[in-house]
Amino acid sequence: MKIAWAAALVMMLWVLYPRAKEWLEHGPKAESGDWQAVLVPIGLVIGFVVLLVLMV
Repeated sequence: MKIAWAAALVMMLWVLYPRAKEWLEHGPKAESGDWQAVLVPIGLVIGFVVLLVLMV
């Protein structure tokens, strides 16, 4: 059973690798404001988790 799962995983990676490579080469590039748009929600989540830990 483990060999079958390993074979399925290898086949999936073999199929998905060319598509992922194409997306990375031809996808949109990050701009200066994109990092702020990502860091604000991550900061809010971290702050919420810290708040929950402190409440316990």
